[in-house]
Amino acid sequence: MSLPVPVPLVKAHAYGNDFLLVAERALSGADDLPALARRLCDRHRGIGADGLMTVDERPLGASVRLLNADGSHSEVSGNGVRCVAAWLAHRRALTTSATLVIQTGAGDKALVLLRADGLRFTFRAEMGPPTELREETLDVNGTAVTAAVLRVGNPQCVVLGPATESRLHAIAGPLAVHPFFPEGTNVELATIESPNHVRILIWERGVGPTEASGTGACAAAVAAAAFGGASRAVDVTSPGGTQHVDWTETGIFLTGEAELVGTVDWWGGFPRTRGY
Repeated sequence: MSLPVPVPLVKAHAYGNDFLLVAERALSGADDLPALARRLCDRHRGIGADGLMTVDERPLGASVRLLNADGSHSEVSGNGVRCVAAWLAHRRALTTSATLVIQTGAGDKALVLLRADGLRFTFRAEMGPPTELREETLDVNGTAVTAAVLRVGNPQCVVLGPATESRLHAIAGPLAVHPFFPEGTNVELATIESPNHVRILIWERGVGPTEASGTGACAAAVAAAAFGGASRAVDVTSPGGTQHVDWTETGIFLTGEAELVGTVDWWGGFPRTRGY
């Protein structure tokens, strides 16, 4: 039996939040992208990642689609768009101050290249303004939990207070699938350690605990400033590292790194939807 045609993939990560990137044109035979994402992102039987991003390259950047590790669609990933920008910057040999525009399900995101160091690239990304920001009190297994609820292109729920592993599983996990959020939500536990520094743990929609999240860092920074007295310019530290967030009158700006890990050919073929 002949092997299927290999599909070339790029593996990249931003502070341990990892993605598989694939050119849109390489998926012409795929009719079930959610199933493909689940197979590719499986860390034991696939290649392993928090998400799959399809990339349709454009002169100014690219248009992307993001599927989480469980195959669900997501509007945007702050770390994901930075990974795509790193791939394009490497391919195009871009230099400092170059700008790329990544088109996402949450609108266009402009990224300015601040530094290139081998396969590691630092960008400042324009993430847009937060919307629907308010506080809500939600029941989590019989306990009232006060959370900041907002959208940063995607749904976010931030609980200010101790960021511990036990609370991540006891509070963040249930909140991610709480009936209050019909689309599900990303959840951050955020500790304000100083006016300029916030520490978070993340439960990402469709993935679970992750080492970092770009939109999660943005949401935590906004919640900390709006409801916790933090500065509107803060460093946000997650288990994978520290990103910087500026919340200005024109929107949120996220600064951080992305690193290209390598390339791999996928030999697993394309899953077929039933009836094909």
